[in-house]
Amino acid sequence: MRKASTRLLFCAALLAAVPLTPLLFAGTESLTQLRLRKSVVPRFTLDQAVLTALQRNADIQKARQEIERTKGLYIAMRAEILPHIGMTGQFQDTDPHLRVNHGSIEVTATTTPSPTPGVTATPIGTSGFNFGGVERSYNVRLEATQVIFAGGRVVSQIRAANFTRDSSYFAFRNAIDFVVSTVKQQFYQVLLNRALIGVQEESVNLLKSQLQDQQNRFEAGTVPRFNVLQAQVALSNQYPLLIGAQNNYRISQLQLAKTLGLDFDPGRGDQPPLEAVGELQYQPRRIPLTMAIELAKERRPFLKQQKAIVLSNAQQVGVARSTYFPQINASGGSEVRSSSISEDIHDVSSGYIFGLTGTWAIWDWGATYGAVKQAKAVLEESKITLDDANRQVELEVQQQDSNLKQSAELVKATEESVGQAQEALRLASARLSAGAGTQLEVLDSRVQVTQASSNRLQALYNYNVALAEFDRVTATEVVYSNALDEPNTRRKVKTDAKPTPAPKPGPLELNHAGNRPPVQTRTTTTRTTGSK
Repeated sequence: MRKASTRLLFCAALLAAVPLTPLLFAGTESLTQLRLRKSVVPRFTLDQAVLTALQRNADIQKARQEIERTKGLYIAMRAEILPHIGMTGQFQDTDPHLRVNHGSIEVTATTTPSPTPGVTATPIGTSGFNFGGVERSYNVRLEATQVIFAGGRVVSQIRAANFTRDSSYFAFRNAIDFVVSTVKQQFYQVLLNRALIGVQEESVNLLKSQLQDQQNRFEAGTVPRFNVLQAQVALSNQYPLLIGAQNNYRISQLQLAKTLGLDFDPGRGDQPPLEAVGELQYQPRRIPLTMAIELAKERRPFLKQQKAIVLSNAQQVGVARSTYFPQINASGGSEVRSSSISEDIHDVSSGYIFGLTGTWAIWDWGATYGAVKQAKAVLEESKITLDDANRQVELEVQQQDSNLKQSAELVKATEESVGQAQEALRLASARLSAGAGTQLEVLDSRVQVTQASSNRLQALYNYNVALAEFDRVTATEVVYSNALDEPNTRRKVKTDAKPTPAPKPGPLELNHAGNRPPVQTRTTTTRTTGSK
């Protein structure tokens, strides 16, 4: 008790000696800083948003895991051509009461009458039990097995797995192109909705000032009450447009946050998950259609993925055809066995084991023929898909080129419309102030200003979205410098980086839909990004 009291007194004296105010103040300050840090909305430029999506987007992460899966598939297929080494062991300890002829007792499974006295053990078929031998026995075998001949099945499986791995790599690159394009489009959508909020707020403010002006004039007796009512109705009709624009802005922010892989933070409350930094801009860029198609057919990972699928299916034909040939395996190793007559556990026998096993389906009622026929049909389908993919790429490039031209023309068409509408509004307001105009003219001019501003922003958005899609379909946004640009070139991965080579002819005969020699040109492209 005295020791406990002494400790309590010592602790109380220590606490009394230390001022509590700085500690409490320090704790409060850190908590405040933490809350402020949680309340800060992350700001993203377009480049930062793209980099964040490349690291956190779910589609890219799944595509990356698909590469790992196909790597495992290739390793598993490659292991079949290498020798397999395994060890097996067996140990058995038999209860002495279950052994036959143990001591002077003889156990029988069944008895039959005999001309001589006595009882003899007679096993019935194969169901009889014979527990003769030693009490403890064991054996250990170390064995290696090797495929000698499999009709080309193992080699074809390895090649097919290699092409499948290439296909997953090109699918990963295709996912990156899609995600980059999606992030850019959603980022531009956030910028558009934010700008539209500004347009609607400006319209509301102007209508408020106009309403106040009409009320002042009505109180002065210069205008009828009808003008005041018109201004009030116009202001009331403008509020739903502003509310809708604000809601669209919030939804677009949430959609972009999901694409970027940002989790919901309960600490932010009803604050937006992010803030997009930049404005919609117009940066003209023109690539001839023929050159764009050639670039797309040279760089699109979608086409390279389809080509890898064709090559993989070609190897599957060899796998199916291998059943026509015999399958031969060899095995060899060493085995250690305990003695079958001695109870000494150290009395063992050892030696080598070597063997060959072979199987050959002489007649299978067409099972192999059917499997080969299926594999060939799948191969032809993949060839047709590859040819159609070439046409699909040509179609996408032409569509996006047309959309890009249309958007550029709309941007030019709306360049002067905003200024003209604002000038018309100024003149209508001046006429109304001078008593030569009407309230309806001012309201119509106000609507035209809002419409012109919205059209201008929408044209800029459409142009940037069309440019993002054009970069995706031509594969000019993300350029890869490694050597794995065509299927079956993985052996070059460890070499130095080289420029992207021209498309190589595939080993399989295709329909060559739209395939032409690549055009040797140089282009200088600029990237459209939002400015801070």
